[in-house]
Amino acid sequence: QVQLVESRGGFVQAGGSLRLSCTASRSIFLFVTGVMGWYRQAPGKQRELVATITRTGAANYADSVKGRFTISTDNNKNTVYLQMNSLRPEDTAVYYCYASVVDDYWGQGTQVSVSS
Repeated sequence: QVQLVESRGGFVQAGGSLRLSCTASRSIFLFVTGVMGWYRQAPGKQRELVATITRTGAANYADSVKGRFTISTDNNKNTVYLQMNSLRPEDTAVYYCYASVVDDYWGQGTQVSVSS
């Protein structure tokens, strides 16, 4: 079992920046198949991928956030970060931390709101 604890999101104006963090109770990247990342769900919409990062550091981004968001991990591989720059109102959503090690695990979600 893996617990994921996310940092608090926030409220920013368009063009602003936020950084989210998520700490796992286990070192996900000790496992060859370990993946961590972020998904988001806006009101009335399905949950969608934002970004993921693998054990080797390979990152994958949704087209809508490429060039604006950056995913990274710490040296101990327990924490994943999502640096969000040039935020837009359409980035408003609940952001969920995700980890996959054989099974999938989810954080509790944190609200990010961007005003126009």
